[in-house]
Amino acid sequence: MADHHRDNRGVLGGSGFGDRGYGGDHGQQQQQHYQQKQPAMMCALKAATAATAGGSMLVLSGLILAGTVIALTVATPVLVIFSPVIVPAGIALALMAAGFVTSGGLGIAALSVFSWMYKYLTGKHPPGADQLDHAKARLASKARDIKEAAQNRVDQVQQG
Repeated sequence: MADHHRDNRGVLGGSGFGDRGYGGDHGQQQQQHYQQKQPAMMCALKAATAATAGGSMLVLSGLILAGTVIALTVATPVLVIFSPVIVPAGIALALMAAGFVTSGGLGIAALSVFSWMYKYLTGKHPPGADQLDHAKARLASKARDIKEAAQNRVDQVQQG
């Protein structure tokens, strides 16, 4: 491996995690030391690589900008001529797509509800069945309490 060519201080001459230090001046001094220790050839190589990458990206962005301007220049008259047809057609297509997506989503939701109900009614104990049983018991208890309270009031009115 290539590790045997390095000394025990790492790639830049430091010992690892604690090299940067937590003090202000000490960290800056070490950083300057690292920069001085790097050979000039390595710095030149980094600069050439950065310039090449940056220049090629700048050229590509310029080409894309030029292509976009040309495409808009060519497409604008076509869009203006066909806009009375394109805009309503686009709106109709968007509404149709929204309708299909909505109906599909609601259909899947309905199928999952039917599946859950089938599992619940056949006793297979789907997720949430305990909560449903608990809610059912609480409603039944409240209904009994209200019925008893109403019966007590009716009895008080009849006696009094």
